[in-house]
Amino acid sequence: MREDRPMTIREAYAEASSFLRRSGVREPEANAGRLLEYLLGESRSGLLLRWPEPFPPEREADWKRLLARKASGEPVQYIIGEQEFYGLSYTVTPAVLIPRPETELLVEQAVLIGRQLWKDGESPAVADIGTGSGAIAVSLAVQCPRWRVMASDISPDALEVAKANAVRHGVAERIAFFEGDLLAPWIERGERLDLVISNPPYIPEADEEGLQPEVRLFEPRTALYGGADGLVPYRRLTAQLAELPAMPALVGFEVGMGQAQEVRQLLERAADWDEIRTIPDLAGIDRHVIALRRRQHSLF
Repeated sequence: MREDRPMTIREAYAEASSFLRRSGVREPEANAGRLLEYLLGESRSGLLLRWPEPFPPEREADWKRLLARKASGEPVQYIIGEQEFYGLSYTVTPAVLIPRPETELLVEQAVLIGRQLWKDGESPAVADIGTGSGAIAVSLAVQCPRWRVMASDISPDALEVAKANAVRHGVAERIAFFEGDLLAPWIERGERLDLVISNPPYIPEADEEGLQPEVRLFEPRTALYGGADGLVPYRRLTAQLAELPAMPALVGFEVGMGQAQEVRQLLERAADWDEIRTIPDLAGIDRHVIALRRRQHSLF
């Protein structure tokens, strides 16, 4: 019991964790900690140093509102408006999918293989399809300053978030953004691409009810569902590749669980690739399909 003394920051965290657990929130301690860091403007280490301090009474109303939002199922990333990705912090809103750690592996592979394909001084044309928050495009522009990075999305609201993130990380002048459906902006202009990368919607519509409420109720439908079997965007993307002036040298897709083999087959039918490789995520799930062409020797 606290009797009449003020509640400490640590006690506020403990009570919030218990409340979120009772509300059915996954990882209640992590969520409570992240919300508290956001409320008090502290890093994790800074928050720990302030554990014994009294919780500021003027922030109690704001604290209760934050916890109520989280208890309703709203993703903490939307509440605080931030998500880390590939070493950078990105602004996220309900207009965009929250960047996931597994997508960092797709960026990592694009950078690794791309640096072998295109040496210093070369400027390959790179297109991030369905850019959402812009996490992939911005990461590539930061990591590979000479690459000509472009990005598309069918959602104008998502593009505004992506543009803001490009400004935030100092690469706005080096990324061209286009509103359009998949590869359509480049097909319409007859523009050649060297690298196509995408994390398209891939959840089968029939799986909607089985999704976590944080995903099903809050993240944008257009960024989640890929048709009846989840593969519609891949069929359309692989068909569109043939409508470009030339086949890209490198294509990288993120895929859903159990989809890698079918996406691989779609790519095999689209072009005569030198190599196609499936890359597992940290959980061992085949998560990315990478196709490479116009090379005499293996890069894998």
